Amino acid sequence: MKPETATVAAAADAWTADLHDVLTALVAEELSAAAHLRISYELATTDGVVDTRQPDLQHYSASTMKLPLVLAAYRLHDHGTLDLDSTLTVHNSFTSRTGEPYAIDPDEDSDPEVWARVGQQVPLRWLCRRSIIRSSNLATNLVADAVGFEAVAQVIVDCEADGVQVVRGIEDYAAQRAGISNLVTVSGLNKILLALAGGTAAPPGTCAAVLGVLADNEVDTDIRPGLPTGTWVAHKNGWVSDGVLDAALVRPHGGDDPRDQFVLSVAISGAWPNERSHRLIQRIAGTVWQRRPGGGDD
Repeated sequence: MKPETATVAAAADAWTADLHDVLTALVAEELSAAAHLRISYELATTDGVVDTRQPDLQHYSASTMKLPLVLAAYRLHDHGTLDLDSTLTVHNSFTSRTGEPYAIDPDEDSDPEVWARVGQQVPLRWLCRRSIIRSSNLATNLVADAVGFEAVAQVIVDCEADGVQVVRGIEDYAAQRAGISNLVTVSGLNKILLALAGGTAAPPGTCAAVLGVLADNEVDTDIRPGLPTGTWVAHKNGWVSDGVLDAALVRPHGGDDPRDQFVLSVAISGAWPNERSHRLIQRIAGTVWQRRPGGGDD
């Protein structure tokens, strides 16, 4: 059922009347073949939510947790408590939130560039970038060690990103077994993106820098392929064997022009081929693009 709050109604007014029905049909088509799937999405602008489905349902975050983590690193740099231009030695030894030592599997990582630097000094800023643009797991854990989870929690509070929880590193399986898990909601992911878009998550220059890194994301399997080639998209996606997510800020007129910008986050959880989930997210993104204000003129 389409939300009927005043905020949703006002924000959705300029979008085509059939948006909700078409998105609902796309989801229903997938659920007809896999009723066990948990599918959430939220489309919003700075004026409020346009359309949504189970926005507060928590999903395992996969690599979308790297969004608030990197934002936390940049904020600490602004505060003078962390130097992003300082260097550290790339290593593969970490401490679980349960206190046990662990290492991560290079075969499960999507970025060989960081592994090629093991034993070498690299700038923290470069590690932040690799954790986003290639979703490097090794870089992510190194950044998490430098930042700390309290700083990430403060990002979540300041952005009012309810339901987002980042409490452990990648492949910290001991913590996972203990019930310590990274979780997100599509509503929470959108709140972080909107705070970045509005320049309230950090000083405006810092927000723009973080969005620039997100726009350079090279792993394009979800929202971006559903939009016209060349569309400016700042996003962070994530995927595991039983989950696919993407959270994106889209600016139809280019990265420096916020007119008609919108945020779209989609999360699909459950045992299902990732390719099917990628394709559904692309179809959702394409539907949103065509039914946005002025979209019929494309």
